[in-house]
Amino acid sequence: MDTLFNFISNMPWWSWILILLVIIAVRDILQKKHTISHNFPIVGHFRYMLESIGPELRQYLVANNREELPFNRIERGWVYASSKNENNYEGFGTDRDIYAHQHIFINNNMFAFKIDDNHPNAIDKSFLPCAKVMGAYNNRRRPYRPCSVINVSAMSFGSLSAKAIESLNKGVKMAHAYHNTGEGGLSPYHKNGGDVVFHFGTGYFGVRAEDGGFSMEKMKALIEEHPYIRAIEVKLSQGAKPGKGGVLPGSKISEEIAEIRGVEPGKTVLSPPNHKAFSTVQEMVDFIEAIAEETGLPVGIKAAIGKLDQWEELADIMLKTNKGPDFITVDGGEGGTGAAPPSFADHVSLPWVYGFGDLYKLFQKKGLTERLVFIGSGKLGFPAKAAMAFAMGADCINVAREAMMSIGCIQAQICHTNRCPSGVATQNKWLQNGIDPTLKSVRLAQYFKTFRKEFIEITHAAGYEHPCQFTMDDIEVNVDDHNLSKELSNTYQYHKTKVPFTSMENLKNCQHLGGKN
Repeated sequence: MDTLFNFISNMPWWSWILILLVIIAVRDILQKKHTISHNFPIVGHFRYMLESIGPELRQYLVANNREELPFNRIERGWVYASSKNENNYEGFGTDRDIYAHQHIFINNNMFAFKIDDNHPNAIDKSFLPCAKVMGAYNNRRRPYRPCSVINVSAMSFGSLSAKAIESLNKGVKMAHAYHNTGEGGLSPYHKNGGDVVFHFGTGYFGVRAEDGGFSMEKMKALIEEHPYIRAIEVKLSQGAKPGKGGVLPGSKISEEIAEIRGVEPGKTVLSPPNHKAFSTVQEMVDFIEAIAEETGLPVGIKAAIGKLDQWEELADIMLKTNKGPDFITVDGGEGGTGAAPPSFADHVSLPWVYGFGDLYKLFQKKGLTERLVFIGSGKLGFPAKAAMAFAMGADCINVAREAMMSIGCIQAQICHTNRCPSGVATQNKWLQNGIDPTLKSVRLAQYFKTFRKEFIEITHAAGYEHPCQFTMDDIEVNVDDHNLSKELSNTYQYHKTKVPFTSMENLKNCQHLGGKN
């Protein structure tokens, strides 16, 4: 026995490595689950390792600056630099293919719009409120003018971490923007002083009755207790998976999440594809009006766009009754922060630019565009894309992934695994510890301020004071090789309705009142 012990003790280190490799090789040959590992023992593991880090290899070593999706390196770099108040310029001209299909051109004026020393933008270069007021037409008791044209889109506590939500809410307070809760309910992390748009879907989390339906009593109590909730958004569908319900596994429902969402801890919860509170367009309008009457707040709807027949029915009801939503958030079918099967994210519902154009034209034909605040949501968090959106009729934009990047997201594309390396889209406490809300909130606010500053500069270059004045003829887009570019009005076959606007001077009280009119 001593001899054996001495032999083992005196074995060189490389022998142990050889024994380990032999054990792995035998295990690989005997297992039947993975063909590559069976056929190529040991070396087959490298294939799985390379596959697991494929996105990172392409992101940092293979793809060029303009190649990646959903956001390329130049776009991510601009958000990162903007959020840190660093140099976000590029030198030696653009490396973008400006003749590529769908490339956007903004027609600049011979003379830029001139501001004097007393102009709001001379005092605050990032001052850019929404030109419209939510709920003004329908005479809601508490109408709301967003003090920022860029705001945080619907991302719930549960899909994002507690520290990420806290960072976003503190950041929108600094930037005088609003924070959409997403459909996970109003969490303690949404209560840091920023304006809030309360959002709910078919699960009615936060305003959920015992039977899983909607509770008006809980909604009224929520609004009365939290005056910083400035509007309510009813989700009909989202770009990632329109028409598909969701399942929240019981293993993810902690005591905290259960209390916020109004469900039982540890018990799996289904969010069905359809609402219990309404099943027809008329019932939806009645539902919206009931909430607005009880709360006094503007009430809107969010949806990805596909077929238009029910939207036309909604427009007809609004025209006939003078009732309906105060705002409509149009989500792009290209998907967003919500995890979804590729078949949905790739193919179900229209991309934002097509869906929004179709919907806006429909409401414009009915003469309803002035009643509504139109909000765009779908990779619009860049000034040039925002200019296109405003030229098409958007009044505000919501950003999700761009906001995530401003607080540290690295586009690892594993949001659905609970292993987000930046701590943004995970409930793992260790990974969350890398987020400092005091720092990250400043970065979200700085990204918004930089965005607004550059957006207003582009607006002035086009000869306007406010981006609501952009027209469809101010933006051109490459469409094909024969006729390389067309104005948006020719491409999408409509002209936006003129937005009532007098001057930025009349909007300047908004910024200093934290969202109050």
